[in-house]
Amino acid sequence: MPFLDHLEELRWRILWSMLALVVSSIIAFALVYYLDVLDLLVQPIRDAYDDPDLRLINLSPADPFFVTLRLAIYGGIILSFPILVYQVWAFLSPALEKDEKRAIVPALYLGLILFVGGVALAYFAALPVTLEFFKAFLTTSLEAQLEINATLGFIVKMLIAFGVVFELPIVILALSLMGLVTPAFLRSKRRHAVVLITILASFITPGDAITLTIMMMLPLVLLYEFGIFLSAGVYRRRQKAEAEADREREARLEPPTDSVEKR
Repeated sequence: MPFLDHLEELRWRILWSMLALVVSSIIAFALVYYLDVLDLLVQPIRDAYDDPDLRLINLSPADPFFVTLRLAIYGGIILSFPILVYQVWAFLSPALEKDEKRAIVPALYLGLILFVGGVALAYFAALPVTLEFFKAFLTTSLEAQLEINATLGFIVKMLIAFGVVFELPIVILALSLMGLVTPAFLRSKRRHAVVLITILASFITPGDAITLTIMMMLPLVLLYEFGIFLSAGVYRRRQKAEAEADREREARLEPPTDSVEKR
């Protein structure tokens, strides 16, 4: 395909992706508004402060709308993810090898599952501990006034951060497909990875929650091992493909047996 045709196709892929994101965000806006997703995000704060009637304050009349809009955009990205994946896949697939095609599509959807798993872990485990830790610094001279933008911004950023961290196996898979890392390299750096995971887990679980820190270390270590497993699968397929190519090359170079006997 000529270069200008590539640009034209890219333009249409981007337009369809933007349309899917806009439509999904509109649907997500209705879901956020009618299903009261905002109340779901506030619930961990109510539990941490032992106040079932706790409400966030807004400093502007427009704050509730823009908060709902931001949540709708996040939800729209999740709802439109299958369409976005298809558009990216349709544009890149002609340039990929057969083995790469087989590996990338499942990896993209696996990444969504891992992201949701990281968000769930943050919501049910890390967020309550973090809120309890910060609450411990309140004194009699301080009164909590939780503003909607700052508070929900903190919660959403923490949820997204956990979801991104759980994409570790997908990052390892992508690096393996590009030939930047090997299973042997990942195994040799296992101790370094465990140390970095321990430091990361200690930062995202503040306070003296040693048990919870260990509980968060284990999924990350398992994800690293799962990344090694995916990398090994990529290199096994690559070695198999190279061996088959070598055999085909040798078969083309060797003369037929009958012609050799006649000579």
